[in-house]
Amino acid sequence: MVNDSDIHSLIHDLAAIEPSGADVFNQYQAGDNPNNAIRRANFTLYLQEIAARQPKTLLVMEAPGYRGSRLTGVPVTSRKVLLEGVSALKLFGEESGFQDVTDAGFEHIYSEQSATIVWNTLAELQHVPLIWNTFPFHPREDGKPLTNRRPRKRETELGGTFLQRVIDLFTPELVIAVGNVAYETLSDIGIPSTKIRHPAQGGKNDFVAGLTALLG
Repeated sequence: MVNDSDIHSLIHDLAAIEPSGADVFNQYQAGDNPNNAIRRANFTLYLQEIAARQPKTLLVMEAPGYRGSRLTGVPVTSRKVLLEGVSALKLFGEESGFQDVTDAGFEHIYSEQSATIVWNTLAELQHVPLIWNTFPFHPREDGKPLTNRRPRKRETELGGTFLQRVIDLFTPELVIAVGNVAYETLSDIGIPSTKIRHPAQGGKNDFVAGLTALLG
């Protein structure tokens, strides 16, 4: 069973990585940024709650978006989901200890479409998987915080080392790749997975149908 020491070690190692350029933001990075400390705390609490449920399913997404995990620290989770909670799953919410964080320039951002679709679908299915990203940091256009881009091969290779570590810790029975990047990364590290459509860019209906077929 995953323990607190495993979780703290994982987040410590994520926080120790310094991005090589202005087109990546490590939202967990150690240092003087108090918001990063909040994000580390949110991620720690999320992983502790998920570990306590001993999930059998791993849902692998692509990378943090500027409207979601880049702000909250929790994969595919917006401020709205984090703060208001998912009552049907008894997860998240300020009353559970999750904390709001608003970086300068991001104050107006509260929700994210992919986060809303993913958590609404999971609530309907009454299923709580572990969710992870193929690349754990926010890939963006050079010097443009309010943008997203597809992670590069060298980035997913780095992410693959953390992904393998998470799989070794949680030992999921079912691994679901959400989109091509997740599927390719899992294939590269030799992990069999089932691919479904990513909910972004008009993929909502296919995502819901795919996830329902596997978990419903």
